[in-house]
Amino acid sequence: MTRRMVRPMGAVRLVAATALAVTLAGLSAVHAQQGASPVAPASRDKANDLRRRTAEERLQRTRSAMQRALFSSDEQIPVTLIADFKSVNRDRDVESTKVFPATIVVPALNGGEDRIAVNIRTRGHSRRAANTCTFAPLRIEFTGTIDGTVFEGHKSLKLGTHCRDVDSYEQYVYREFAAYKIFNRMTARSFRARLSTATYVDISNNKPIATRAGLFLEDDDDVAKRLDGETSELQDLSFGHVDGESMMLVSLFEYMIGNTDMSLAKLHNIILVRASTGTVYPVPYDFDYSGLVNARYAVPAKALNLPTVRERLYRGPCLTEENLTPFLTRMRGMRDSVMAVYDQVPNLDAGYRKDARGYLDQFFKIIEKPGDAKRAFIDGCKRATM
Repeated sequence: MTRRMVRPMGAVRLVAATALAVTLAGLSAVHAQQGASPVAPASRDKANDLRRRTAEERLQRTRSAMQRALFSSDEQIPVTLIADFKSVNRDRDVESTKVFPATIVVPALNGGEDRIAVNIRTRGHSRRAANTCTFAPLRIEFTGTIDGTVFEGHKSLKLGTHCRDVDSYEQYVYREFAAYKIFNRMTARSFRARLSTATYVDISNNKPIATRAGLFLEDDDDVAKRLDGETSELQDLSFGHVDGESMMLVSLFEYMIGNTDMSLAKLHNIILVRASTGTVYPVPYDFDYSGLVNARYAVPAKALNLPTVRERLYRGPCLTEENLTPFLTRMRGMRDSVMAVYDQVPNLDAGYRKDARGYLDQFFKIIEKPGDAKRAFIDGCKRATM
């Protein structure tokens, strides 16, 4: 394979984020629970900086994030990571920020290959534990030149890994990717993801230790830039502090895929984006603990009293039947688009494709029947946050 020096990138096609503008009755019922969103000092500084930018500066900032080459294609990208993986995989302390030097090799945009210096480290919580995953998820921090490469514009990226070097665990990568694609179809206020075929080479003997599917996840800051905003670290928020429409879409999506592993108040598997208008949007990520992915290691929190992750539990805002109905109507209209994801995600087992469609079909049957929908989303609902 030809190696080359990194050179300026040619034109990258614009990926237009389809912003869904929907005005629905009942949003006031969500917002009425609290007043305007509180603003922490750091978040206030970010918001002030955003307002000071001119409209043209903000447009360029948004456009740059939308045009990232890595997320301009759904093609599974081959990458090679070269590092001291014996040392990397021994670092399982959830508080650790220790980094290890590495090299990432990717196809060049105009032929040949790009070799880029990076630092990598383990990340996550449950998947970082050695008894859960023998190969931990990674964070890649770029230290070498990335101009003109598929990673141009990125400072760091999360890489979801295969967890264990067996086919059944590798399937979870494809299953979680499908969940991201479903939410992409529901709203532009979502994380983009890109599948990879990742080869991991140990530097001690220059031999591959595994070649498995991986999943690159869009950086938090790029999500915020696409939405003309900044990330916020505010915690202990209630539903009334965030955009009502977005909160309901997140809540119904999480219920649909059977995911309870998130918290708005604790910012667990949810980021907040404060737009230039001041509106705060919740954006979810990490769906491997969902019933839809159905990973062997996934168990629901004991406090929820659920037998398995396949058991759904609605954890979103409490609405009246009248205010909930427009959201359910909207979800029913998405059925074909949601199901079509399983015609497009590669390398999924045929049996799982059938199972996933059946699991999602259970959700759509619930929202078709007013009595079932009332029991799922209204009866006994008293919470102000999740």
